[in-house]
Amino acid sequence: MLAFLEFANSLADAAREIIAPLFRTPFAVDAKTDNSPVTIADRKAEQKMREMIMQKYPEHGICGEEFGRYNEDAEYCWVLDPIDGTKSFIAGLPTFGTLISLVKNGVPVLGLIDQPINKERWIGGKGIASTFNGKLIKTRPCPKLELATISTTSSYLFTEHEKEKFKKVQKAARYIIYGYDCYAYAQLASGFIDVVIESGLKPHDFCALAAVIENAGGAMTDWEGKPLTLKSDGRVIAAGDRKLHKEILAMLTD
Repeated sequence: MLAFLEFANSLADAAREIIAPLFRTPFAVDAKTDNSPVTIADRKAEQKMREMIMQKYPEHGICGEEFGRYNEDAEYCWVLDPIDGTKSFIAGLPTFGTLISLVKNGVPVLGLIDQPINKERWIGGKGIASTFNGKLIKTRPCPKLELATISTTSSYLFTEHEKEKFKKVQKAARYIIYGYDCYAYAQLASGFIDVVIESGLKPHDFCALAAVIENAGGAMTDWEGKPLTLKSDGRVIAAGDRKLHKEILAMLTD
């Protein structure tokens, strides 16, 4: 795992070198088939990371947001999102991040969240306590939902049925904040946010986050309480306090 961790850091360094110089500069924005935006920074960063993986670990698989899946049934597979929060990147907001995860037999065992502009990096994995820029981090206790700060990127990501369930949690919580994509999960791992609830995510959106949060003392599962894998349905709940996670899970599955 330590060798994989060192390599994950080198991937993040390479992506940062590509992304950071393009931030707040003029560049073209294209639309993908699902109408979501993509930029030259997304494509070049993922392409570079894929080249590095295929050179270092040719037997490993790759699952990337921009260039799809390669050898995905391999025991080890690297899951890449070069820019999680592309809209924020386009808008000049430093709340996006590069997500890098290593999964073993479909289960995340290593996660890295990198914010290239602020030079912030969160890392966690199996047998590796989560850190922020090299310092140990812990999620914070929050035994009651009425004391919790919860976050979601956008209520538009929920179906109408899911939105009604989320409203129950929102109504009972102390505060709610919107936006921030992966950055909200990073702050949860660091102990500044208590809960993040989302739907419609892909493996490249959540695999790295799960590894960081769980190894910081929190819990991150699907809406049925099952561990997240490459085959999860994209509905996630992350909480810094495991008791609070159970409470909210019951509200979402009621």
